[in-house]
Parts: sequence; structure tokens; C-alpha cells
Amino acid sequence: MGLNLKRELVETISLILLAAGNSTRFGLPAKKQWLYQNDIPLWLFVAKSFENTGYFKEIIIVGNKDELKLMQSFANYKFTAGGNSRQESLKNALESVNSEFVMVNDVARCCLDESLLKRLLNAKKTDACAVPAIKVSDTVYYEGKPINRDELLRIQTPQLSHTATLKEVLNGSSFTDESSAFYANGKEVVFVEGSSRADKLTYKEDLKNLPCLKAPVSAPKSGFGIDIHPFQEGKEMVLCGVKIDSDFGFKAHSDGDVGIHALIDALLGASCLGDIGGLFPDTDEAYAGADSKELLAKVTNLVKGVGYEITHCDISIVAQVPKISPYKLKMQEILAEILCISKSKINIKATTAEKMGFVGRKEGVAVYATVTLNYFRWDKI
Repeated sequence: MGLNLKRELVETISLILLAAGNSTRFGLPAKKQWLYQNDIPLWLFVAKSFENTGYFKEIIIVGNKDELKLMQSFANYKFTAGGNSRQESLKNALESVNSEFVMVNDVARCCLDESLLKRLLNAKKTDACAVPAIKVSDTVYYEGKPINRDELLRIQTPQLSHTATLKEVLNGSSFTDESSAFYANGKEVVFVEGSSRADKLTYKEDLKNLPCLKAPVSAPKSGFGIDIHPFQEGKEMVLCGVKIDSDFGFKAHSDGDVGIHALIDALLGASCLGDIGGLFPDTDEAYAGADSKELLAKVTNLVKGVGYEITHCDISIVAQVPKISPYKLKMQEILAEILCISKSKINIKATTAEKMGFVGRKEGVAVYATVTLNYFRWDKI
């Protein structure tokens, strides 16, 4: 492909990478797009692979709305929030596309074959969609009867579409890919030879069949959290998920579990996902009186979903009252169950304030927490 043609392509083609899925069929705690390749997540690995070809005017990443800020910390691509379906996500991204053509790839198709890209680029055509297709070599049955496999094609991404036409055909019915929308609206679909490298990562078993994947490095991440709450008479006290025998609890918008709140902030800090106030604002009535154990479970799923595993937690409780020692083991057990790790990886310490300050005056409790994360070792499953 000559230099002049490459310049022409850069001016006429945008790339959309779809990475907003929840990986419901994948069967692992980490989402597919957040499987680390060396030291970068899969979605960025794929984006860089496409970027390095030099064929695209811009790259648009579609991500889960809860993960966009984290994504933006990795790169300066254009980012947009995904919708409730692949088609909604694609339509969101298309709102900012003004190039003549647009290429769409699912991040789950993570191994780039540049020869396939060239076949698609050479097939680009106004009012049409160019798609990779692979012939079916196995015998195929439909409704209990064999059918002619020579008439079957397995469709892959990326797919290259005329932008204005794609925007037009996506209105109305729901489609599983761009080519289906073109076909349903009487538009042309151009088939090019597909590639085995463009096979899709759908189930965890597929990890062994994708040659481009790279095992994550060992790169521990640490996070620190602190929370302080004053006492409130007549309220039940809950600390690190355990009900404490006390005449007073914690003054707070939620149940006031100062231990879990500090732990949540440590988890969010280690994973660069913000802080507890941003995720569960005390101005939101949905969290009035909320059970902090449920909030911790949500944060745990979020942290694991973006590619981390929790390796260690250390919690320090500073309290003049109540006595913490009788509850330490139960705290470990409850937190271990929520975090899905061994209680041997959770350390809980308690100390007084030697009667100094607000803690020493028995006005409240402060808790400090540290957390260590590492990349989820998908290569070890």
C-alpha cells in the first residue's frame, strides 16, 4: 500500500473499538477488555495495534460508563459511553464520526491481521459495508437436519462501512453487526476473505487459541483509605461488617461502617477508580442507610472487573471505645467472604488514641486501610 494511498485513508476513515461489554459469557471475574497484556489492558493493546498501522483519522473507544475515567487515564483517544446493547454503543460512537468511512471492531477480536485490513480497505465502497467472511468447513445441522455448508459464511469484525449509510441503516430494528443492518435495508454487503487471527474471545477457553495474547507482568498496586465518623446515640454500630455491642453507632448517610468505607477507598485508590464519595455520594437518597457490605461487594466486582485481583488488606482501627479485640476474627471472616479471598490475607489491628483528640474523648472512630492488588493472572487458569 503506497504512501499516498495511506494519506488518503487517514483522511477518510475513523475506527471505532467496542469495549463496553459485561463479558457475561466469559466465565472469569475480569472482563475481557481488561485482561492485562504485559502492563496494559486488552482494549489498549488492540487500540495500539490498529493505531500503529497509520490508516485511521481517529480512534474512538466505547467503554462502560463506570470505567471511562479509568480508560481516559491510559490514552488520549476519543472515548464515549456504551449503551445497553452493541448497537446502542455503536450509535453513541457514530455521533462524533464525520469521516466518509468508519471501521468497527469488537475488542474481543483482539489479534490484528494487517493483511485482512488491507483487503477491507481495498473493498471500501460508497453505500456499502465490507466484511471479512470465513467458509464453514464442518458439517452443519439446523433443526436436526444437515444443511449445505458451502452456502454458509462465518462473519467477523472489523467491518468497514460508508458512514452516512451506516447511520441510516442502524435506525429501527436491532442487529448483531453492521453487515446485518446493511442487508436488512437493501444495501450492498461486500465479502472479503477473513482470517483465523480475527477469531473472537468469547469464552475463557478461547484464551488458549489466540496467538497475540501476552501474559500480564507482576506489578503490585497499592491503595490507601481513611475514614472518620462521629458517634450517634441510639444507632446500631456496625464496624467492618460486624454488629458491635454498643449504645451508639456512627453518624453517617449510610450505616456508617467506617472500617468498610476506608477499605473501599483503599480498593478504589489502588485501582485508580476514584473514591467512595464519587461512587456513592451522600447526596443520593439511594444510599441513605445503605448496608456498607453491599457497597463493598459492588466495589469488589468493579475492581475485579477491570483486571485486578486482591492480594492483601491491612486495616487499622483507632478507637478509645468500643473494644475491638473480641470482634477481629468475625471481621476477617465477613470481609474475606465479600472480597472472595482467604481471611489469612486480611489483617485487622486496633489501637486507642491514648485519650487524645476526638477519638480519645470517645467522640468517634478513625480507620486506616491499605490494599495490595495485582493483575488478574488469566494465563494461569
